[in-house]
Amino acid sequence: MALKATIFKVELNISDMDRHYYGDHTLTIARHPSETDERMMVRLLAFALHAHEALAFGRGVSTDDEPDLWQKDLTGAIECWIDVGLPDEKLIRKACGRSKQVFVYSYGGRGADIWWGQNSSKLERLDNLTIMNLPLATTQAMAKLAERNMSLQCTIQDGEIWLSGENDTVQVSLIPIMASRR
Repeated sequence: MALKATIFKVELNISDMDRHYYGDHTLTIARHPSETDERMMVRLLAFALHAHEALAFGRGVSTDDEPDLWQKDLTGAIECWIDVGLPDEKLIRKACGRSKQVFVYSYGGRGADIWWGQNSSKLERLDNLTIMNLPLATTQAMAKLAERNMSLQCTIQDGEIWLSGENDTVQVSLIPIMASRR
C-alpha cells in the first residue's frame, strides 16, 4: 500500500517591507511521505519570500517537470520558477530556458556545499538564476515550527527575515551563492 501525503494547514501572515508586500494566506500544503519537515518549511519560506497572488505550489517532489513553486502570467508563461533543495543541474538549465527567473534555495549543510562545488561551473553561465543557501542550524530551527495546523508570521525588513510561530521565532539567514544578472 502506498503512503499518502500528510496535509498541513497554514495561516501565514507576511509583512515584507522590502517589497512593500503585506498579505494573509491560508495555505494547504501536502507533504510527500519522503519529504521532511525541514524541506516543507523551506518551501513555505520560499513562498513567503516570493509571495504574489499568482504564486502557486507545484505538484510535489515526485514531479520532475514542475518546480516546488511557480508563478505564471495570464498567458501561462512562467515568470518565476522556485526549487528547494539540491536539484539536478540539467533540470535547472531546463527551468532557466522555460522561465524568466529561476530561484534555488539550497540547504543541508555540507551536502549543499558539495552540490555547489559539483555544479557551479555549469550553473554560473545561466544569467536568470539565483541561488541562496540556508545554513543547517536555520533550517533545523524552522523545522521545529512545523505543526499540522500552523499560524506563522514572516517579517522581512532590510534583508533580515524572521519566521515566528506560536511558541518560537527563528531569524532566517540566507547566504547568497549566485545572483541573477537580469
